[in-house]
Amino acid sequence: MSITPTTTTTPLVVSRRENVLAVVSDYVELCKLRIGALVLITVGVSGLIATWGQPNVVALCSALGGTLLVAASASTLNQWLERSRDALMPRTADRPLPAGRISQRQAILFAVVTLLTGLAWLAATTTTTTTLLGLCTWVIYVWIYTPMKARTPMNTAVGAVSGALPVLMGWTAAGGSLLDLRAAALFLTVFLWQFPHFMAIAWMYRRQYARGGMQMATVVDPSGRSAGLQAVLAALALLPVSFVPAMLAPGASWYLAAAFVLGAAQLLCAVLFFIRLDDVSARRLLRASLVYLPVLLIILVLVPLI
Repeated sequence: MSITPTTTTTPLVVSRRENVLAVVSDYVELCKLRIGALVLITVGVSGLIATWGQPNVVALCSALGGTLLVAASASTLNQWLERSRDALMPRTADRPLPAGRISQRQAILFAVVTLLTGLAWLAATTTTTTTLLGLCTWVIYVWIYTPMKARTPMNTAVGAVSGALPVLMGWTAAGGSLLDLRAAALFLTVFLWQFPHFMAIAWMYRRQYARGGMQMATVVDPSGRSAGLQAVLAALALLPVSFVPAMLAPGASWYLAAAFVLGAAQLLCAVLFFIRLDDVSARRLLRASLVYLPVLLIILVLVPLI
């Protein structure tokens, strides 16, 4: 009679494994991968559009990798600078730094390593322009936008610039010219989109932002009229601007129709938000913005293929 040995996992091994996973999860949270994913989408899409769907795949993939690291560094330092304010707001109090799961030294070291690695990667595999745009995006987000959040509601406009610059990174990495009208239009599309998106968030979390000392439009103007007006004006401006990136493409009339429908739907949600100024209309606008940009970018990618 033979006895088959069994393998058991001791509680100590399980505990160590869980600790490792917890640490990895905290560093992933420092990177704000949801924002990072959207940044990568804009980089990839702009690279495809710049070359009418025939990019230098190696260069574009390199741009994606370097951009991800630079964005991770920016998000980490953003949280490091805001750690005290984050501790005051329920939606951010459990982040790794205010919760004490990651030390300040560890966060700074991680931010420095990811920044230097990301910039070196971009410099070695893409263009000088792409690398400088990556550095500029990082500087604006970390050292201009983040401090401004506690000082003036103009922080949203500055943050929108850093949010749109990755478009130009993807464009130049793929070999596109910054003098191309389509590049400017795509930059403006991503720039303007951020106003309906962030104004909806600013309204939904206005009390928490006020508690954390964040000078958002909904904190400075508690009535919400300023936030609502900015959302409407940006959504309205998006309609003509979003047409430009594909206007020169043959057979792009279906894209123009789709862009109009998407833009009109988001504009309607923005108008309803401005009229009602409640959490329901803000959440509706937020969802509309989360549909608008990814779908618009996907359709843009399909234009040269179709």
